[in-house]
Amino acid sequence: MVNADIEIETLAEFDQVVARGSLSGYRIQSVNLLERTFALLSADTSAAVFLGCAMEPDAAAKVRADGALVFPPVPDLPFNPYRGLLYTPEELFTGLPDGYEATPDALAYAWFQETKADTDVLSSMLRSIHDDAISDALDEHLVGARVVGVMGGHAMSRGGADYRGAAELGRALTRSGLTVATGGGPGAMEAANLGAYLAPAPDEALAEALELLAKAPSFTPSVSDWARAAFAVRERWPAGGDSVGIPTWFYGHEPPNAFAGHVAKYFANATREDGLLARSTAGVVFLPGAAGTVQEIFDNGTPNYYESRGEPAPMILVGRTHWTEHLPAWPLLRALARGRAMESRIALVDSVDEVPGVLASMS
Repeated sequence: MVNADIEIETLAEFDQVVARGSLSGYRIQSVNLLERTFALLSADTSAAVFLGCAMEPDAAAKVRADGALVFPPVPDLPFNPYRGLLYTPEELFTGLPDGYEATPDALAYAWFQETKADTDVLSSMLRSIHDDAISDALDEHLVGARVVGVMGGHAMSRGGADYRGAAELGRALTRSGLTVATGGGPGAMEAANLGAYLAPAPDEALAEALELLAKAPSFTPSVSDWARAAFAVRERWPAGGDSVGIPTWFYGHEPPNAFAGHVAKYFANATREDGLLARSTAGVVFLPGAAGTVQEIFDNGTPNYYESRGEPAPMILVGRTHWTEHLPAWPLLRALARGRAMESRIALVDSVDEVPGVLASMS
Protein backbone atom coordinates (compact mmCIF):
# COMPACT_ATOMS: atom_id res chain seq x y z
CA MET A 1 0.00 0.00 0.00
CA VAL A 2 1.39 3.44 -0.95
CA ASN A 3 1.53 5.86 2.00
CA ALA A 4 -0.22 8.64 0.10
CA ASP A 5 -3.21 6.35 -0.41
CA ILE A 6 -3.86 5.18 3.14
CA GLU A 7 -5.84 8.20 4.35
CA ILE A 8 -9.63 8.11 4.17
CA GLU A 9 -11.17 11.54 4.67
CA THR A 10 -14.71 11.23 3.25
CA LEU A 11 -17.54 8.74 3.47
CA ALA A 12 -17.29 8.13 -0.27
CA GLU A 13 -13.64 7.13 0.08
CA PHE A 14 -14.57 4.86 2.99
CA ASP A 15 -17.21 3.08 0.92
CA GLN A 16 -14.78 2.59 -1.98
CA VAL A 17 -12.15 0.98 0.27
CA VAL A 18 -14.67 -1.21 2.12
CA ALA A 19 -15.94 -2.49 -1.23
CA ARG A 20 -12.44 -3.90 -1.79
CA GLY A 21 -12.78 -5.87 1.45
CA SER A 22 -10.27 -4.52 3.96
CA LEU A 23 -9.54 -1.41 6.02
CA SER A 24 -6.33 -2.88 7.40
CA GLY A 25 -3.61 -0.25 7.72
CA TYR A 26 -5.79 2.68 6.71
CA ARG A 27 -6.13 5.97 8.60
CA ILE A 28 -9.78 7.01 8.70
CA GLN A 29 -9.90 10.69 9.56
CA SER A 30 -12.97 12.47 10.92
CA VAL A 31 -15.58 10.43 9.01
CA ASN A 32 -19.04 9.89 10.55
CA LEU A 33 -19.43 6.11 10.58
CA LEU A 34 -22.64 5.81 12.60
CA GLU A 35 -24.41 4.50 9.48
CA ARG A 36 -21.60 2.09 8.59
CA THR A 37 -21.80 -0.34 11.51
CA PHE A 38 -22.31 -3.40 9.29
CA ALA A 39 -19.30 -2.46 7.19
CA LEU A 40 -17.12 -2.06 10.27
CA LEU A 41 -18.29 -5.37 11.73
CA SER A 42 -17.59 -7.15 8.43
CA ALA A 43 -14.29 -5.62 7.32
CA ASP A 44 -10.77 -6.39 8.46
CA THR A 45 -9.73 -3.35 10.50
CA SER A 46 -6.45 -4.66 11.88
CA ALA A 47 -3.74 -2.01 12.16
CA ALA A 48 -6.25 0.69 11.13
CA VAL A 49 -6.38 4.05 12.91
CA PHE A 50 -9.68 5.87 13.45
CA LEU A 51 -9.22 9.57 14.20
CA GLY A 52 -12.32 11.32 15.51
CA CYS A 53 -14.77 8.99 13.73
CA ALA A 54 -18.21 8.71 15.31
CA MET A 55 -19.32 5.06 15.43
CA GLU A 56 -21.74 2.83 17.31
CA PRO A 57 -20.42 1.13 20.48
CA ASP A 58 -20.58 -2.33 18.91
CA ALA A 59 -18.50 -1.18 15.96
CA ALA A 60 -15.97 0.58 18.21
CA ALA A 61 -15.56 -2.53 20.35
CA LYS A 62 -15.06 -4.74 17.28
CA VAL A 63 -12.41 -2.57 15.61
CA ARG A 64 -10.52 -2.28 18.90
CA ALA A 65 -10.63 -6.07 19.20
CA ASP A 66 -9.13 -6.24 15.71
CA GLY A 67 -6.17 -4.23 16.95
CA ALA A 68 -7.18 -0.88 15.51
CA LEU A 69 -6.39 2.37 17.32
CA VAL A 70 -9.48 4.47 18.02
CA PHE A 71 -9.22 8.16 18.93
CA PRO A 72 -12.84 9.12 19.62
CA PRO A 73 -14.35 12.53 18.90
CA VAL A 74 -13.77 15.07 21.67
CA PRO A 75 -17.09 16.44 22.98
CA ASP A 76 -17.90 20.13 23.44
CA LEU A 77 -15.14 21.50 21.21
CA PRO A 78 -15.92 24.34 18.77
CA PHE A 79 -13.50 22.78 16.25
CA ASN A 80 -12.57 19.31 15.06
CA PRO A 81 -8.94 18.46 15.94
CA TYR A 82 -8.89 15.47 13.59
CA ARG A 83 -10.30 17.16 10.49
CA GLY A 84 -9.09 15.77 7.18
CA LEU A 85 -9.85 18.73 4.91
CA LEU A 86 -9.13 22.44 4.87
CA TYR A 87 -11.75 24.93 6.00
CA THR A 88 -13.97 26.88 3.66
CA PRO A 89 -15.15 30.44 4.31
CA GLU A 90 -18.74 29.16 4.42
CA GLU A 91 -17.79 26.78 7.22
CA LEU A 92 -15.89 29.32 9.30
CA PHE A 93 -18.64 31.94 8.93
CA THR A 94 -21.63 29.65 9.51
CA GLY A 95 -24.18 31.61 11.55
CA LEU A 96 -23.01 35.02 10.30
CA PRO A 97 -26.61 36.30 9.93
CA ASP A 98 -26.78 36.14 13.75
CA GLY A 99 -23.50 38.03 14.09
CA TYR A 100 -19.85 37.07 13.82
CA GLU A 101 -19.74 36.13 17.50
CA ALA A 102 -21.92 33.08 16.73
CA THR A 103 -19.66 31.68 14.00
CA PRO A 104 -17.34 28.67 14.40
CA ASP A 105 -14.38 30.96 13.76
CA ALA A 106 -15.26 33.24 16.67
CA LEU A 107 -16.11 30.32 18.95
CA ALA A 108 -12.76 28.64 18.25
CA TYR A 109 -10.96 31.87 19.09
CA ALA A 110 -12.93 32.21 22.33
CA TRP A 111 -11.96 28.63 23.28
CA PHE A 112 -8.32 29.43 22.49
CA GLN A 113 -8.42 32.50 24.70
CA GLU A 114 -9.85 30.44 27.56
CA THR A 115 -7.38 27.56 27.31
CA LYS A 116 -4.07 28.94 26.00
CA ALA A 117 -2.79 29.83 29.48
CA ASP A 118 -4.40 27.10 31.57
CA THR A 119 -1.40 24.71 31.32
CA ASP A 120 -3.79 21.86 30.56
CA VAL A 121 -1.94 19.26 28.52
CA LEU A 122 -5.18 18.13 26.88
CA SER A 123 -5.89 21.58 25.44
CA SER A 124 -2.36 22.01 24.11
CA MET A 125 -2.44 18.49 22.66
CA LEU A 126 -5.73 19.16 20.89
CA ARG A 127 -4.33 22.36 19.37
CA SER A 128 -1.24 20.50 18.18
CA ILE A 129 -3.26 17.64 16.67
CA HIS A 130 -5.50 20.15 14.90
CA ASP A 131 -2.58 22.11 13.45
CA ASP A 132 -0.83 18.95 12.26
CA ALA A 133 -4.05 17.80 10.59
CA ILE A 134 -4.33 21.19 8.87
CA SER A 135 -0.75 20.96 7.60
CA ASP A 136 -1.45 17.50 6.21
CA ALA A 137 -4.61 18.73 4.47
CA LEU A 138 -2.77 21.77 3.09
CA ASP A 139 0.00 19.66 1.60
CA GLU A 140 -2.57 17.36 -0.02
CA HIS A 141 -4.45 20.33 -1.47
CA LEU A 142 -1.31 21.92 -2.95
CA VAL A 143 0.11 18.82 -4.64
CA GLY A 144 1.29 19.90 -8.10
CA ALA A 145 0.48 23.59 -7.53
CA ARG A 146 2.89 26.43 -8.23
CA VAL A 147 2.35 28.57 -5.15
CA VAL A 148 3.20 32.24 -4.87
CA GLY A 149 2.86 33.95 -1.52
CA VAL A 150 1.51 37.49 -1.23
CA MET A 151 2.34 39.17 2.09
CA GLY A 152 1.13 42.50 3.38
CA GLY A 153 -0.47 44.31 6.27
CA HIS A 154 -3.96 43.87 7.69
CA ALA A 155 -4.66 47.61 7.94
CA MET A 156 -5.11 48.28 4.21
CA SER A 157 -8.59 49.73 3.63
CA ARG A 158 -10.94 48.26 1.05
CA GLY A 159 -11.55 51.66 -0.46
CA GLY A 160 -7.94 52.59 -1.23
CA ALA A 161 -5.75 52.45 -4.31
CA ASP A 162 -3.32 50.06 -2.58
CA TYR A 163 -6.14 47.58 -1.96
CA ARG A 164 -7.14 47.73 -5.62
CA GLY A 165 -3.53 47.20 -6.64
CA ALA A 166 -3.18 44.13 -4.41
CA ALA A 167 -6.41 42.73 -5.87
CA GLU A 168 -5.16 43.31 -9.41
CA LEU A 169 -1.94 41.51 -8.47
CA GLY A 170 -3.83 38.50 -7.12
CA ARG A 171 -5.92 38.38 -10.26
CA ALA A 172 -2.90 38.59 -12.59
CA LEU A 173 -0.97 35.91 -10.73
CA THR A 174 -3.95 33.56 -10.74
CA ARG A 175 -4.57 34.10 -14.44
CA SER A 176 -0.92 33.22 -15.10
CA GLY A 177 -1.49 29.76 -13.62
CA LEU A 178 -0.12 30.33 -10.13
CA THR A 179 -1.88 29.53 -6.87
CA VAL A 180 -1.99 32.60 -4.64
CA ALA A 181 -1.40 31.99 -0.93
CA THR A 182 -1.79 34.72 1.68
CA GLY A 183 -1.92 35.06 5.44
CA GLY A 184 -5.67 34.77 5.04
CA GLY A 185 -6.63 37.88 6.97
CA PRO A 186 -7.95 41.37 6.12
CA GLY A 187 -6.24 44.20 4.24
CA ALA A 188 -3.62 43.31 1.65
CA MET A 189 -4.19 39.61 2.30
CA GLU A 190 -7.90 39.86 1.55
CA ALA A 191 -7.25 41.98 -1.53
CA ALA A 192 -4.93 39.36 -3.07
CA ASN A 193 -7.45 36.59 -2.33
CA LEU A 194 -10.21 38.76 -3.81
CA GLY A 195 -8.22 39.19 -7.02
CA ALA A 196 -7.72 35.44 -7.26
CA TYR A 197 -11.43 34.89 -6.62
CA LEU A 198 -12.41 37.26 -9.44
CA ALA A 199 -9.82 35.92 -11.90
CA PRO A 200 -12.46 33.97 -13.92
CA ALA A 201 -14.79 37.00 -14.04
CA PRO A 202 -14.63 39.87 -16.57
CA ASP A 203 -12.16 42.64 -15.73
CA GLU A 204 -14.96 45.07 -14.86
CA ALA A 205 -16.14 42.80 -12.04
CA LEU A 206 -13.33 44.06 -9.81
CA ALA A 207 -14.55 47.67 -9.84
CA GLU A 208 -18.09 46.55 -8.98
CA ALA A 209 -16.80 44.29 -6.22
CA LEU A 210 -14.73 47.11 -4.72
CA GLU A 211 -17.81 49.30 -4.66
CA LEU A 212 -19.73 46.64 -2.73
CA LEU A 213 -16.87 46.12 -0.30
CA ALA A 214 -16.41 49.84 0.32
CA LYS A 215 -19.65 49.80 2.32
CA ALA A 216 -17.61 48.16 5.10
CA PRO A 217 -14.03 49.35 4.49
CA SER A 218 -12.53 47.69 7.57
CA PHE A 219 -13.20 44.80 9.94
CA THR A 220 -13.41 47.41 12.68
CA PRO A 221 -15.74 48.36 14.25
CA SER A 222 -17.91 45.47 12.97
CA VAL A 223 -16.52 42.14 11.77
CA SER A 224 -20.09 41.13 10.98
CA ASP A 225 -20.66 43.99 8.52
CA TRP A 226 -17.20 43.48 7.01
CA ALA A 227 -17.82 39.78 6.41
CA ARG A 228 -21.35 40.28 5.10
CA ALA A 229 -20.03 42.67 2.45
CA ALA A 230 -17.59 39.99 1.32
CA PHE A 231 -20.30 37.36 1.07
CA ALA A 232 -22.39 39.80 -0.97
CA VAL A 233 -19.53 39.83 -3.50
CA ARG A 234 -19.37 36.05 -3.45
CA GLU A 235 -23.11 35.87 -4.07
CA ARG A 236 -22.77 38.27 -7.01
CA TRP A 237 -20.00 36.11 -8.56
CA PRO A 238 -20.53 32.60 -7.15
CA ALA A 239 -18.03 30.76 -9.37
CA GLY A 240 -14.83 32.26 -8.03
CA GLY A 241 -11.25 31.23 -8.63
CA ASP A 242 -9.32 29.30 -6.01
CA SER A 243 -6.59 30.54 -3.70
CA VAL A 244 -5.37 29.68 -0.23
CA GLY A 245 -5.59 31.65 3.00
CA ILE A 246 -3.42 30.66 5.96
CA PRO A 247 -4.57 32.66 8.99
CA THR A 248 -4.23 32.04 12.73
CA TRP A 249 -6.36 32.24 15.84
CA PHE A 250 -3.26 33.63 17.58
CA TYR A 251 -4.24 36.95 15.99
CA GLY A 252 -7.90 36.54 16.85
CA HIS A 253 -8.62 40.22 16.40
CA GLU A 254 -7.99 39.66 12.67
CA PRO A 255 -10.81 37.58 11.16
CA PRO A 256 -10.16 35.38 8.13
CA ASN A 257 -11.26 36.78 4.79
CA ALA A 258 -14.01 35.16 2.76
CA PHE A 259 -12.26 35.11 -0.63
CA ALA A 260 -9.74 32.31 -0.17
CA GLY A 261 -11.29 29.19 -1.61
CA HIS A 262 -9.50 27.04 0.97
CA VAL A 263 -8.46 28.13 4.45
CA ALA A 264 -5.72 26.53 6.54
CA LYS A 265 -6.28 28.11 9.93
CA TYR A 266 -3.85 27.40 12.75
CA PHE A 267 -3.63 27.95 16.49
CA ALA A 268 0.19 28.17 16.49
CA ASN A 269 1.32 31.28 14.62
CA ALA A 270 4.91 30.07 14.26
CA THR A 271 3.72 26.92 12.49
CA ARG A 272 1.45 29.01 10.27
CA GLU A 273 4.14 31.56 9.35
CA ASP A 274 6.80 29.01 8.50
CA GLY A 275 4.34 26.80 6.64
CA LEU A 276 3.04 29.64 4.49
CA LEU A 277 6.52 30.74 3.42
CA ALA A 278 7.86 27.21 2.94
CA ARG A 279 4.99 26.30 0.62
CA SER A 280 5.44 29.43 -1.53
CA THR A 281 7.91 27.67 -3.80
CA ALA A 282 7.19 29.89 -6.82
CA GLY A 283 8.16 33.01 -4.89
CA VAL A 284 6.90 35.53 -2.36
CA VAL A 285 5.67 39.08 -3.00
CA PHE A 286 5.92 41.52 -0.09
CA LEU A 287 3.49 44.43 -0.27
CA PRO A 288 3.96 47.43 2.03
CA GLY A 289 3.34 46.39 5.62
CA ALA A 290 4.60 46.90 9.14
CA ALA A 291 6.29 44.67 11.75
CA GLY A 292 4.61 41.45 10.65
CA THR A 293 5.63 41.89 7.02
CA VAL A 294 9.19 42.81 7.98
CA GLN A 295 9.38 39.63 10.04
CA GLU A 296 8.12 37.62 7.06
CA ILE A 297 10.78 39.12 4.77
CA PHE A 298 13.58 37.81 6.94
CA ASP A 299 11.78 34.59 7.88
CA ASN A 300 11.82 33.94 4.14
CA GLY A 301 15.28 35.40 3.55
CA THR A 302 17.01 33.13 6.08
CA PRO A 303 16.34 29.76 4.36
CA ASN A 304 17.11 31.43 1.03
CA TYR A 305 20.44 32.61 2.44
CA TYR A 306 21.37 29.14 3.68
CA GLU A 307 19.57 27.33 0.82
CA SER A 308 18.05 25.07 3.46
CA ARG A 309 14.97 24.50 1.30
CA GLY A 310 16.97 24.04 -1.88
CA GLU A 311 17.23 26.65 -4.59
CA PRO A 312 16.26 30.11 -3.27
CA ALA A 313 12.73 31.15 -4.16
CA PRO A 314 12.12 34.60 -5.67
CA MET A 315 11.46 37.49 -3.28
CA ILE A 316 9.90 40.69 -4.64
CA LEU A 317 9.41 43.75 -2.45
CA VAL A 318 6.81 46.23 -3.73
CA GLY A 319 7.13 49.92 -2.88
CA ARG A 320 10.56 51.47 -3.28
CA THR A 321 9.97 54.35 -0.87
CA HIS A 322 8.37 52.13 1.74
CA TRP A 323 11.14 49.50 1.78
CA THR A 324 14.09 51.90 1.45
CA GLU A 325 12.96 54.86 3.60
CA HIS A 326 9.95 54.15 5.82
CA LEU A 327 11.05 50.63 6.79
CA PRO A 328 14.44 50.11 5.08
CA ALA A 329 14.35 46.33 4.86
CA TRP A 330 15.60 46.33 1.25
CA PRO A 331 19.17 47.58 1.90
CA LEU A 332 19.64 44.92 4.58
CA LEU A 333 18.16 42.17 2.40
CA ARG A 334 20.37 43.19 -0.52
CA ALA A 335 23.47 43.25 1.69
CA LEU A 336 22.56 39.84 3.09
CA ALA A 337 22.15 38.41 -0.41
CA ARG A 338 25.42 39.76 -1.81
CA GLY A 339 27.53 36.94 -3.19
CA ARG A 340 24.93 34.31 -2.41
CA ALA A 341 22.73 32.27 -4.75
CA MET A 342 19.75 34.34 -3.59
CA GLU A 343 21.26 37.57 -4.96
CA SER A 344 19.68 37.04 -8.37
CA ARG A 345 16.38 36.00 -6.77
CA ILE A 346 15.50 39.25 -5.00
CA ALA A 347 13.99 42.37 -6.53
CA LEU A 348 12.58 45.73 -5.52
CA VAL A 349 9.84 47.24 -7.70
CA ASP A 350 7.80 50.41 -7.59
CA SER A 351 4.35 48.96 -8.26
CA VAL A 352 2.37 45.73 -8.41
CA ASP A 353 2.15 46.09 -12.20
CA GLU A 354 5.80 45.07 -12.44
CA VAL A 355 5.50 41.95 -10.30
CA PRO A 356 4.23 39.33 -12.81
CA GLY A 357 6.97 40.16 -15.33
CA VAL A 358 9.76 40.20 -12.75
CA LEU A 359 8.50 36.98 -11.21
CA ALA A 360 8.37 35.29 -14.62
CA SER A 361 11.94 36.40 -15.39
CA MET A 362 13.15 34.83 -12.14
CA SER A 363 11.33 31.58 -12.81
